[in-house]
Formats: sequence, C-alpha cells, structure tokens
Amino acid sequence: MARSTPPSGPLSGNPPQKAGAESSTRDVELLRVLVSRKGTQVDAQWAIHPQLKQDLLPQEWQEVTDLMAKVTGIVGTRFSQVLTQADPEPPSNA
Repeated sequence: MARSTPPSGPLSGNPPQKAGAESSTRDVELLRVLVSRKGTQVDAQWAIHPQLKQDLLPQEWQEVTDLMAKVTGIVGTRFSQVLTQADPEPPSNA
C-alpha cells in the first residue's frame, strides 16, 4: 500500500486546495504514459512515482510492469495506426 509522503521540493501540478481549515488535497501523478514520435518512429514509455515503486512488493511490481507493458503496447500501436492515416509530413526545403 502506498504511503502519503509530502515532497521535499516545490509542488508541481495543481496547488493544494483547502477543503476545510484542517485538511488539504494534492494532485499527485502516480503513473504516466508518454507517446512520442520522430518522423514515422513511434515510442511509448511509462513511468511510476518513485514512492509508489518503493512501496510495492516484488510480485506487485512485476504485475504493474506487465500491465504497463501492455498499456504502452496498445497506446503505441493505436498512435502508430492514427499516424499512418494522417497526412504525410510536408517535404522540407533543406
């Protein structure tokens, strides 16, 4: 189970929002899937919050790794399919 440990540096993303005088909430990015391309090459990557990774048992980490490999495969394949249907890049004047 993940522990709630506040970051030591400045917050990125949304600032804390006060729900009352005693409590506040933060948006924390736990997982990220990034799909990028260079020309016709598509690359899909994923990342996990370091604290969450530390809190997972080895078996849980393997399960997350397997699932995220499937996610990046699906997203990358779909991105590639859409890219091939899009208009080709215009010729450059180099």
